[in-house]
Amino acid sequence: MTDNTYCIIMAGGVGSRFWPLSTRETPKQFLDILGVGKTLLQQTYDRFKTICHQDNFIIVTTIDYKNLVLDQLPFLNPDQILEEPIRRNTAPCIAFANSIIKKKVKNPTIIVTPADHLILYQKEFEQNIIACTNFVKKENSLLTLGIKPSRPETGYGYIQINNHNPKIGDFHKVKTFTEKPSKEMAEILFESGDFFWNSGIFIWKLDTIELALKKHLEPISTLFENYHLNSNIKDKKKTLADIYSKCKNISIDYGIMEKADNVYVQTVDFGWSDLGTWSSLYENSKHDDSDNAVINGKMKLYDTKNCIITLPENKKGIIQGLEDYIIAESNDALLICPKSSEQQIKNFTRDLENDFTE
Repeated sequence: MTDNTYCIIMAGGVGSRFWPLSTRETPKQFLDILGVGKTLLQQTYDRFKTICHQDNFIIVTTIDYKNLVLDQLPFLNPDQILEEPIRRNTAPCIAFANSIIKKKVKNPTIIVTPADHLILYQKEFEQNIIACTNFVKKENSLLTLGIKPSRPETGYGYIQINNHNPKIGDFHKVKTFTEKPSKEMAEILFESGDFFWNSGIFIWKLDTIELALKKHLEPISTLFENYHLNSNIKDKKKTLADIYSKCKNISIDYGIMEKADNVYVQTVDFGWSDLGTWSSLYENSKHDDSDNAVINGKMKLYDTKNCIITLPENKKGIIQGLEDYIIAESNDALLICPKSSEQQIKNFTRDLENDFTE
């Protein structure tokens, strides 16, 4: 543990692919979606608390979720929770957090992580993260973690390592990024052996990411640099709202990682999942003899295979004759959908809201 390592946890997403459990009012990062007694946000904090001091955590979320963060991480100072006025993807989120960290310490090491991942092997994870922080302290690099794919997944981004460049220890120079491929392309990437899932976890020095923001996303860099330098802002919420309204909606992957020439990846194996889909939750849940994963509910299943099922805890259910389905019910909504169609859930929920919102 070091005073000069900060952890930025991005916790502003709406988790629409996990509807109906995840809603705009309580998205998935604030849910105990695995049934382990802690929410995904709480698990994320615990994952890094042996690496970073409590005072060195920055949680970036939206105005709507600040109280949820404080309820779940009550030991943090409210100043450690940054409120985005609107969602503008991960590049403005990171630039905002940087502007606050710069006021605290000179050129720290920064770890950036989503709030909704699953890590099965904590010891291996800590070892990898510590190795990464040591690497970026020596090398002027932007570093991400790559996961060896177990299937041709269309819901993840991919990183191609550059086998023609000599690697530095366990760290490979990145050749290309590929965002959420088609099924056919995902199969090609999976078979190639050169591509790894993009974990969405980044490690770098503050000065390194600031230079990259200035070079590749100069308008965003300038907006937050002015915010950092202006210590006499009276109405910070209004100022931030103005800044965010001018920010391009762009991810750090598109905005910087795909353009920079100093990007490295460490390939890791610590039992990672971004829990971004029902299929990823299914893969990381216990299965019965018919390969059904029942997360919650009192169920009787007949001729039902390879399904993921979650009902309100005390609700009883009978399911007969389904295979490869998602069955999920919250207090006021029900989803029955083939697992093969889960990438369309976001569209389904939008249609539902358009037709039935009062």
